[in-house]
Amino acid sequence: MLLDQYWETIDALYAKIRRTQKENIIKAGELIAKAVDGGACVHIHDSGHIINSELIYRGGGLILYKQFKYALNVENPVRKRDRSDMNTSMEGLAAYALKASGARPGDVFVLGSVSGRSFGVVDLAYEAKKLGMKIIVITSMSYATEVESPHSSGKKLFEFADIVLDNCAPAAEAMMEVEGLEARLGAASGLSAAFIMWSVTSVAVEELLKRGKMPGVLKSANFPGGNDYNKGFVEPRYEREGL
Repeated sequence: MLLDQYWETIDALYAKIRRTQKENIIKAGELIAKAVDGGACVHIHDSGHIINSELIYRGGGLILYKQFKYALNVENPVRKRDRSDMNTSMEGLAAYALKASGARPGDVFVLGSVSGRSFGVVDLAYEAKKLGMKIIVITSMSYATEVESPHSSGKKLFEFADIVLDNCAPAAEAMMEVEGLEARLGAASGLSAAFIMWSVTSVAVEELLKRGKMPGVLKSANFPGGNDYNKGFVEPRYEREGL
């Protein structure tokens, strides 16, 4: 059955992550714990494959993971014209976003892009590095080594990282060859990124407890008492202590 093939493929993906990424997962968790213990914050941003939603304000998750999101909204309803002769690059917008945010040198930035070439994420990494932030990258190294960067630096996301977490997705993302289909089936990166980041979280929690610090772990807001616990204890404590 195709279902069995998919399960076997996912099992192999997780096994590869356990075999190849454990050392860097531990380093990432330790980096987060050390930074937070020293008063830093943790920012999360990716190109749209799960971690932006998987890690943020989840029951069983850490309050200290905060989404970094920005947008430029322009209202200018003039008639349509050819602008191909103009430079319309948004490079440098990330610098403004960081200045407008709560980011500081020494903070941790978790940045994700499967291909490693997504322009907005690369620009954020470029500017965050200049600011002095610690950068943890989640990417597919198989994918990133086969594509070119659109950024003027010529670099891809992993080249700005203090720690690289390879999500082990194949180049072009999908995992399975299926007879009768031209395209491969089954994206790898979302599931693997979630698995990796919950693994990193387990390390960070253990390290903080070793340091005598209790990280704020959220309860499900929809379970009785959960919302009161989050609002009455976890959130105020995070604002006071960053944990």
